[in-house]
Amino acid sequence: MDVDQALPLLGGLSAAQFMRRHWHKKPLLVRQAIAGHAPPLSRAGVFALAGDDAVESRLVERRAGRWHLRHGPFQRRALPPLSAREWTLLVQGVDLHSEAAHALLQRFAFVPHARLDDVMVSFATDGGGVGPHFDSYDVFLLQAQGRRRWRIGRQKDLTLQDDLPLKILAHFEPEAQYVLEPGDMLYLPPRWAHDGIAEGECMTVSIGFRSPTRAQLAHEVLVRVAEVTAQEGDAALYRDPAQPAVARPGAIPQPLQAFARDAVRRALAHPDAIACALGEVLTEPKPQVWFTPGAGGMLERVVLDRRTRMVYDERHVYINGASWRASGRDATLLRRLADTRELTPAELARASDTALELLGSWCDAGWAHGVQPGDGGTRG
Repeated sequence: MDVDQALPLLGGLSAAQFMRRHWHKKPLLVRQAIAGHAPPLSRAGVFALAGDDAVESRLVERRAGRWHLRHGPFQRRALPPLSAREWTLLVQGVDLHSEAAHALLQRFAFVPHARLDDVMVSFATDGGGVGPHFDSYDVFLLQAQGRRRWRIGRQKDLTLQDDLPLKILAHFEPEAQYVLEPGDMLYLPPRWAHDGIAEGECMTVSIGFRSPTRAQLAHEVLVRVAEVTAQEGDAALYRDPAQPAVARPGAIPQPLQAFARDAVRRALAHPDAIACALGEVLTEPKPQVWFTPGAGGMLERVVLDRRTRMVYDERHVYINGASWRASGRDATLLRRLADTRELTPAELARASDTALELLGSWCDAGWAHGVQPGDGGTRG
């Protein structure tokens, strides 16, 4: 995409200007970011997803001044009546199930795919909300239906209220407030406190981003490196023919400590070890994601399934937790697929037999979909 092009989505700012001025720095309110925006799902569609045991959903209610939280799935009869006030239904990962939500998420591809997380839909009746809170990640709050009043503030005191099922700030100090109408959008950097209250029945769409902690990322990468090392069959055993008798058997022998350090060094010694592990971790599908195997045949065009994650670095391409070494013309082609999520007939015509075979295997697995001549195609 042209990152220097002015975007209505960002209030006339270009993606480059937004990232430089606002990302991680300060909020941005955009009136009519998406003019005429229609919700990615109807109310009935949101309720149907909330009843799916493969979808993460939560119900937040405020009754007699007290907060209540339940986790889905929810049958429709288990939800409060629409006439009841102050309840909110939150449904995660809507982009995995709705093409409209997936297309909405791609509007934010000026941020690396590795950082995009998911689309969450929040349906609320009058007065509904989840209390004043802060997120540890960036978020775009797009009003899809009805009105919601947002109060926001830079929050220094992050103390939470005790004995609540939700992470609600104990001393919320708002600095500004806005009422969002359908099509309006509010961007908030990490740790900006916010409290959204529905004014009548409303639906809000949240575009969230992945922000792993250093410890979490280290754990996931090192586990992946260890798995690869085990698969490569390093079967060297610890041996200690010179081990003397000991009077203190509880002490760990120094040679065993050295053997363990050497094992870790060897696992990380390969120049691609960490890079490959990171790419595979970043594209690993979420536990509830599954793919439907596709049919083979000649490919005219290829589109990635909306559930597929694909990224690349200088030497490899990564897709759904797997990695491939790529170079030359094929690397250019596959990087194009990762960037745009589709390949045109002209681009496929330049693909090598090896690349076509690989793309065919991805289509067979359901990771991508091949559009054959005369076929309208699908993205899952």
